[in-house]
Amino acid sequence: MGLETEKADVQLCMDDDAYSRHSAVDFGDLEQLADSGSDRDPRRLNSHLQVGFEDVIAEPVSTHSFDKVWICSHALFEVSKYVIYKFLTLLLAMPMAFAAGVLFATLSCLHIWIIMPFVKTCLMVLPSVQTIWKSVTDAVIAPLCSSVGRSFSSVSLQVSHD
Repeated sequence: MGLETEKADVQLCMDDDAYSRHSAVDFGDLEQLADSGSDRDPRRLNSHLQVGFEDVIAEPVSTHSFDKVWICSHALFEVSKYVIYKFLTLLLAMPMAFAAGVLFATLSCLHIWIIMPFVKTCLMVLPSVQTIWKSVTDAVIAPLCSSVGRSFSSVSLQVSHD
């Protein structure tokens, strides 16, 4: 007499449409996404960073530099902004994306596996702690405060004006 085991036939059935709506990153379309010129800020998180030359440098009507200086300054501003941004993103984008990914993954893990179970545990324990605290308050602190209040109620102060 031994244990009999059954083999279960388990299948996972998914439609092609359901599979294409997964939440993971599809690395096959990254080059197409980069070349398509799509909106990289769809939620307008950095809309305040659209700074142009006229937003930073302005000459009033009464004070103008030479036209060639103004044109060269404008060109140098735009080129340096473009080149420095590209250089900094080349150096910092991937390490910062990695650091942000690690940070948010760590925070998510801590929140899911440590913070929320701790909060739920506290919420489960608090009713019994509240009952115990109320009993201690009623048995010890309330009579003590009542006695001190009765003792001080017999004290009278008289103020004399000299």
